[in-house]
Amino acid sequence: MRRGVKKRNKPTPDIKFDSLDVSKFINYIMSDGKKSVAEKILYGAFDVIKEKTKSEPLQIFNDAIDKVGPDMEVRSRRVGGANYQIPYEVRPERRKSLAMRWILDSARSRKGSSMIERLADEILLASKGEGEAFKKKENTHKMAESNKAFAHFAW
Repeated sequence: MRRGVKKRNKPTPDIKFDSLDVSKFINYIMSDGKKSVAEKILYGAFDVIKEKTKSEPLQIFNDAIDKVGPDMEVRSRRVGGANYQIPYEVRPERRKSLAMRWILDSARSRKGSSMIERLADEILLASKGEGEAFKKKENTHKMAESNKAFAHFAW
């Protein structure tokens, strides 16, 4: 029988926007425990977004996460000696964490300018439904669509 869902610690909302999502994203950016550096990067990116669009950066950030989060993904399952890629629906909390991770990974993989600029550009592109993170979502959906025939193995 399956175990219950683990109780997870919720991070405290961030100081500037009082948002849990922003605070989680800061924790994703953070490396080696340098939270102040991660905050400077994200808040700097929000300032760049505000300059470029003349609108609320938190709204654009939330739009980007909503658009990049996948609805379906494939998981490997062994049935009768063969491995099948079975499409599953993504839970809401996993959808958010995948979206945040993909946006951050695509910003880190860009070359050239500072991390603040790269992150701001990637968030803007994701909110428009473009960019590397959005392509990753589309590829995930294509994989799930092409393996729809194996959906009956999901139980």
